[in-house]
Amino acid sequence: MELSQTWRFIDSGDQDSATNMAIDEAILTANHEGLVPPTIRFYTWKPATLTVGYFQKAAKEIDLEAVRRHNLGFVRRLTGGRAVLHDQELTYSVVIAEKQMPQSVTEAYREISQGLLYGFKELGLNAYFSVPATKEQKQALRQPQSAVCFDASSWYELVVEGRKVAGSAQTRQKGVVLQHGSIPLTIDIDMLYDVFRFSNERVKERLKAGFAQKAVAINELRQEAASISEVKAAFKKGFAQGFGVSLQDGELTAREQELVEELVRTKYGMDTWNFKS
Repeated sequence: MELSQTWRFIDSGDQDSATNMAIDEAILTANHEGLVPPTIRFYTWKPATLTVGYFQKAAKEIDLEAVRRHNLGFVRRLTGGRAVLHDQELTYSVVIAEKQMPQSVTEAYREISQGLLYGFKELGLNAYFSVPATKEQKQALRQPQSAVCFDASSWYELVVEGRKVAGSAQTRQKGVVLQHGSIPLTIDIDMLYDVFRFSNERVKERLKAGFAQKAVAINELRQEAASISEVKAAFKKGFAQGFGVSLQDGELTAREQELVEELVRTKYGMDTWNFKS
């Protein structure tokens, strides 16, 4: 596919939950308006935040009292998929015109996941693509055991030693592809399973016990723990290599900043959006 040789790269650092989701949507809108080039953004969360997918029923699947007890942020994403606890991690987003990407959602995942693949290799990890092959694996994607994102791998997500190391979600709106995802440095499994609802305690403990066989964080796989700055550098290089472009450091435009403030005020900061059924 034809791509511009230089893309914009933004490192937003720590942001709250509503602002992080507003920034992703603002970049999508600005790209649709022809105001900004394809953009890769890295960001982190303050406070740690639970995000739910666009279609999830928060009150049914999430223990909102536990979210408050752990002092977590809470926000609904523009993308689908299951809930993600964003804590000790790097989050990325990629925004690019739909016409510059494969029309198949699965193939677009593969295209973007190349950058993730190279990023993990930069960190010395032997990552590879998840490609559900058996009937049972494909059935697991259609009927997940829980509302937890890292409970199962989807097509072309990244796996190391058979365990999922990144979770991603994608949407296409206004002729633009937005994909964002979570790359954990560590995972607090106790807190993760504390914020979800389960039919009973036995089911919760069974799923929690099996989680370590399904998902893993970067610093569980390395002898020497990686810092967030090291992880950022690895994945910045990985995305540039994966897309075959150079990344130029940039920042949000005035138009994007204006959109962010509006979206926080009218959407992502509102209970009507975050807790819609």
